[in-house]
Amino acid sequence: MLVAVLPDGRLQDLRADGGPAGPPHPVAGLPAAVAAREAADQPRWVWPATPDAYPALLRAGVRVARCHDLELTEALLLGHAGRWGEPRGLAAATARLRGLPVPPDRPRPEAEPPGFAQAALFDALPPPVPVSAGDVLAVYADQQRRIAATEHPGRFRMLVAAESAGALIAAEMGHTGLPWRADVHDQLLRELLGAPQPVGPPRRLVELTAEINAAFGTHGLHPDLPAEVVRAFARAGIQIPNTRRWVLRQVDHPAVAPLLQFKELYRIWTAHGWNWLDAWVRDGRFHPEYVAGGVVSGRWGARGGGALQVPKVIRRAVIADPGWRLVVADAGQLEPRVMAAVSGDTRLARAAAEGDLYAALAADSFDGDRGKAKIALIGAMYGQTGGDAIPALAALRRHYPTAFDYVEQAARTGETGGLVRSWLGRTCPPAAGSQRDAGLDPPDEVAPPPGRARGRFTRNFVIQATAAEWALVLLATLRTALAGTKAELVFFVHDEVVVHCPTDQAEEVADTIRECAARAGRMLFGDTEVRFPLDVSVVGCYADAK
Repeated sequence: MLVAVLPDGRLQDLRADGGPAGPPHPVAGLPAAVAAREAADQPRWVWPATPDAYPALLRAGVRVARCHDLELTEALLLGHAGRWGEPRGLAAATARLRGLPVPPDRPRPEAEPPGFAQAALFDALPPPVPVSAGDVLAVYADQQRRIAATEHPGRFRMLVAAESAGALIAAEMGHTGLPWRADVHDQLLRELLGAPQPVGPPRRLVELTAEINAAFGTHGLHPDLPAEVVRAFARAGIQIPNTRRWVLRQVDHPAVAPLLQFKELYRIWTAHGWNWLDAWVRDGRFHPEYVAGGVVSGRWGARGGGALQVPKVIRRAVIADPGWRLVVADAGQLEPRVMAAVSGDTRLARAAAEGDLYAALAADSFDGDRGKAKIALIGAMYGQTGGDAIPALAALRRHYPTAFDYVEQAARTGETGGLVRSWLGRTCPPAAGSQRDAGLDPPDEVAPPPGRARGRFTRNFVIQATAAEWALVLLATLRTALAGTKAELVFFVHDEVVVHCPTDQAEEVADTIRECAARAGRMLFGDTEVRFPLDVSVVGCYADAK
């Protein structure tokens, strides 16, 4: 059953091909109408964009089981056609379908912290391009035709369904929020930084600034400004290219220790300090805005709040509600397991059937040297060609030629400017210079120009993007499995998922997550020996997860 939410608020039943099944239904109130249809038959909702349609339903207490997100699907189909980065909104898709000039997508504003006022009038977004009820139906039908024309339409349909489910989950997690103790967070900041000051940085940063200046024999050096620090080391006769941690740790100078501590504490103060706490945490929950498919590989992004970069020390403030627990599940060695599954290398798949893939690989082909086995696999996936990787890669090529050739072929395709695809059909961007700047985060995931750098990008893309698909399918199956229970999906970052649930349900939830991980592997790769084990912790505080 398919139901489209039309721009005028009416509902339209659809046939499988996207054509209308009868006249549209006028409704008195959209949330109530959606809730009634959801209770009756749980249709797949077809709408222009989940971030626009779903939050209002969530605020009204309405959750839906399934949807087809036209905007996300259009982006996937454009990428598949080598047109990554072109406008993907409903108005743009309609214009392409009609052969008209394609309007740019409306820019989405950066998320405003909860409780902030609306932007000023002169900061308002441009008005949307008018679209009609017929546009929704026409674009959906066109997308179904284009999906059917892909190399593997069954896989691509799974990608579209997973991407749309991810958008629902992202909106729900932002609405539910991650349990967050503001009082604990405040105490952590005071222990690390000292009390907040009315003006300027807290006491500990001031003290470290004085120590750094004393070590250099200067006054007025600002350690938060890398250029000043590089010049200070130069005056001391030490040339460094930048102030990254790994660079500083190689320098023998009394300023290094306080400088490293300053960098760590300064980042906490600016990224997750008192201002962040006041802006983003309310009623015991942190409410970020996740962006499903926000990175070219299919990984999620976030608008504001630093949801995907919560430091471990700050995770001490993520505490389950009384009588509840956090179930934290992390997929171990996910990318090399994906490599074994997608390449079809039976020998590598047998190693990936074990709990520790690297140890199994070492016992099979690397004389028991786990470190060398790990270097070989990581080198193959990321294109490392020097140092200790050379003999390790030679052994990998000799013992696992099918897996090695899989990523090598992806690299060669990228080097010549070609496109590569994930297992389900997500397509990498064209080479730099032939694509639009879509404001991606992080920007270094944008495909470089043809050559060895692009080859390294495409080599990793076929693995990274497929790993993101596995994680999305895990999330979607887990969401379905938890439906009707009190358990809440509250956090997801890369290969880690966190569920908040009553204490007496925690072990059952942990088993459910493990079952969904195995199911995700079967749904993507069929009958494979490759296992996708999870490290699962049941904890009261997020920082205690292993």
